[in-house]
Amino acid sequence: MSSLPEKQHPKEAFGWAARDTSGHLSPFKFSRRATGEKDVAFKVLYCGICHSDLHFIKNDWGNSIYPLVPGHEIVGEVTEVGSKVEKFKVGERVGVGCMVGSCRSCDNCANNLENYCPQMILTYAGNYYDGSITYGGYSSTMVADEHFIVRIPDNLPLDTTAPLLCAGITVYSALRYYGLDRPGSHVGVVGLGGLGHLAVKFAKAMGAKVTVISTSPNKKKEAIDNLGADSFLISREQDQMQAAMGTMDGILDTVSALHLLPPLIGLLKSHSNLIVVGIPDKPLELPVLPLVLGRKAVAASCVGGMKETQEMINFAAKHDIKSEIEVIPVYYVNTAMERLAKADVKYRFVIDIGNTLKDIS
Repeated sequence: MSSLPEKQHPKEAFGWAARDTSGHLSPFKFSRRATGEKDVAFKVLYCGICHSDLHFIKNDWGNSIYPLVPGHEIVGEVTEVGSKVEKFKVGERVGVGCMVGSCRSCDNCANNLENYCPQMILTYAGNYYDGSITYGGYSSTMVADEHFIVRIPDNLPLDTTAPLLCAGITVYSALRYYGLDRPGSHVGVVGLGGLGHLAVKFAKAMGAKVTVISTSPNKKKEAIDNLGADSFLISREQDQMQAAMGTMDGILDTVSALHLLPPLIGLLKSHSNLIVVGIPDKPLELPVLPLVLGRKAVAASCVGGMKETQEMINFAAKHDIKSEIEVIPVYYVNTAMERLAKADVKYRFVIDIGNTLKDIS
């Protein structure tokens, strides 16, 4: 669906937007609101490309609003703060993730779980309080309420940190909530992409034993030698899967393509969870009997609240956790989307907004 004519805000901005379900991105002029008393405005320097950006530009989920400026792994440098901002100063390094608003009064918000607020406002393709459409980080500037801004410690490079604001918090929150952050836990990670490679890094930093489960034998060396996984299973090799049956305390399933769940459920110990954090286009088939016989569960998790997102960033700084990225200029973004659709990236594209986004006026 298309948006109403854009509400004109006073601050000119520039970015790249999709205009329709073709998903093709091209230069776009728009405006940002003036910096309100609780707002932080910042110059965008880098923005990660999330798999959900690909779904949104093509309206795969039916809730896109055009013109659509994607991007919710946004990092940069503060240029202005409102008169009542308490946490941030001009010149500091900050980021914005998947949301820029919530009701701030429901049970979820009261428990620092704004990401589960029924009125959570998406960073892009959302409706803001003032009736305007939210635009994301494939853009020159960003403004958000300070509550939805995170501070980035000085020892974390901005480019490798950007994907932590969606991919990183998604796996961190799931590991913590489902108790897989206990040292000695055996954690399975399905898929070695943007989410999966960070799941390995965070789980290892938490003290877990990590097994990567993949359809790609050629990823074994990378998983073990570079990312620190303890073992590697090829999910199509029945002997390998059989030998690992009933050995895992929990599994993070990061795959966003259609795949079979029963073999993964078989890897779990009794009373354990298969936690879905990838979002396939079509429903997955779920036989119930294997769950019943082992008191197992298929669960899910979605990013994290603001308090936990800052906690995750601080944890990453302490344990030197960085995304493995390919930095691209903004004019390469359509090719990057085509490659992302084919899983042709190790492991996350990050757009160098600061050096390559040029106003065409």
